[in-house]
Amino acid sequence: MEAEQMKVLVNDEEQYSLWPTYLAVPDGWRETGTAGSKEECLEYVREVWVDMRPKSLRLQMEQSAG
Repeated sequence: MEAEQMKVLVNDEEQYSLWPTYLAVPDGWRETGTAGSKEECLEYVREVWVDMRPKSLRLQMEQSAG
């Protein structure tokens, strides 16, 4: 059985998700351009999603600190 192909999505809060390639991208999400096996996609997410706080929280914290 062939492994399901996935793609990596990201939303406006810079949160990532794996999504099956055969499904339409849901509203509020966009493709990152990375697709492949689940493990390949997870490796990409581990490399790029180093700060798991939502973007709005990061900006708020930066403004409070600065």
